[in-house]
Amino acid sequence: MPPKLSAFFRRFTDTINGFTVAQKTLTVLGIAVLVVGIIALTTWLTKPTYSPLFTGLSATDASAVTDQLTSDKVSYQLSDAGATILVPQGDVSAERLKAAAAGLPSTDTGGYALLDKMGVTTSEFEENVTYKRAMEGELATTLEGINGVTAVSVKLAIPTATVFTDQQQDPTASVFVDTAAGVTLTPEQVQAIVHLTSASITGMKSTDVTVIDQNGDVLSTVGGGVTGDGSAAENAYDTATSASVQAMLDRLVGAGNDEVVVHAAMSDATSTKTTTTYTIPTGAPASSESDTKETYSGSGGGNAAGVLGANTNSSSESTTTTANNGDGSYTSQSTTKDNALNKTTQKDDIPSGALQKQTVSVAVDRAAAKGMTLAQLRSLVSNAAGIDPKRGDTVSVQFVSFSQANKSAAQKALASALAAKQAAKMHQYIVYGGGAAGGVIAGLIAALIIAARRRKAAPVEEPLDDADDVSVFPAEAQAVAAQPLGNEQRRTEIAAMAEADPERAAEALRAMIDRNSN
Repeated sequence: MPPKLSAFFRRFTDTINGFTVAQKTLTVLGIAVLVVGIIALTTWLTKPTYSPLFTGLSATDASAVTDQLTSDKVSYQLSDAGATILVPQGDVSAERLKAAAAGLPSTDTGGYALLDKMGVTTSEFEENVTYKRAMEGELATTLEGINGVTAVSVKLAIPTATVFTDQQQDPTASVFVDTAAGVTLTPEQVQAIVHLTSASITGMKSTDVTVIDQNGDVLSTVGGGVTGDGSAAENAYDTATSASVQAMLDRLVGAGNDEVVVHAAMSDATSTKTTTTYTIPTGAPASSESDTKETYSGSGGGNAAGVLGANTNSSSESTTTTANNGDGSYTSQSTTKDNALNKTTQKDDIPSGALQKQTVSVAVDRAAAKGMTLAQLRSLVSNAAGIDPKRGDTVSVQFVSFSQANKSAAQKALASALAAKQAAKMHQYIVYGGGAAGGVIAGLIAALIIAARRRKAAPVEEPLDDADDVSVFPAEAQAVAAQPLGNEQRRTEIAAMAEADPERAAEALRAMIDRNSN
């Protein structure tokens, strides 16, 4: 082994032997962590980088693409519940070209492309069916862009147009939605599906759309709107109204001295209200006017007089005058005026979730409500809750004696919560303090290790006398000193000895310098 390498291993062994048990343990752990890090880094560097090949695939397309990748012996990964396929980055372009050549992913979703396939001999029935299929395909493609939706199927029922308006029926739509795993459509998303579908078809209303998911749950019904809207709206209204009334009473009687319960009834279906009003215009001319006059002459006519026919309840004004002159002659004159009437027709669409009525119940602690009457509290609560007696709303306010046991339990719970909060804060302080103390201790240990290494590396200077000069030199140095050698040869041998054992050579040179100086 070369002298330099042998000296390096000797110094390394001496350094390790000089370590304490703690220093040796830390050294072993450091080497182990370094080895594990090198292995992990090597594994990560050699692992291929995966990139998306296709995203948003249906189950059928994903199965076909994975079969192609398996036949090509290309590794792949699936994500987004199988809707996204990842392959090594170097294989993305080649596999996309192969998939395109195989017609993957499938783009046969119908849509307006179906209209391009119709010939000149297509019948009217075929045109209507093809147009309906095209609309269904376009709607399905559009709705699949909603977040969380993987597949959509739309079925339209478009009635035949007729010239009789009273026989015309509204078109309806059924939408089947398949969502990703673990995804549930929100009421807002269902409303978006309903409105997008209804707005795409002429004459279709939002109440003419049914939405069903892959679990068979009805999300929206024809004529009923989004399922669950009424209950959700009732809960939201109850919570908001209760909070408003509770906040007002807390300022009057103090927190914990009142209890408010609100129950609202809301409609679950849409409705239409039509109101027709007739009014008589002021100063308007008659729309039609007619005068009739009859005259007869003869004898023995009698003295009959009156109005011919029966009066009718109408907007027409009719005046008839008859006269019998006694000589057999008869005269009758009639004037008829038809007055125009103002007609106002108002049609109101009442959506689902409209408030029908509400009931408010309030209990106030008798001891906390001193100086207040039930009438005052009832008036305040009615105004705060927006009570409308015409709608059937009711308010009940009562003075009761609240149980003190709940107040004591609440105080104990509050004290426990404060104690738990303080304990959590103390635990946080302990964790932070322990971390800081650990850092300080680690710094001290590192400083002690560095100081120990420096003390070991520093040479120890001891006074040498003439008797010890010879013992300091190794046997080779004594032999060199005993023989009369030339300066060049002596310098070469001393250099070789210094390379073999630098520390002892340094001590020998120091002793020689001290002896020569004396």
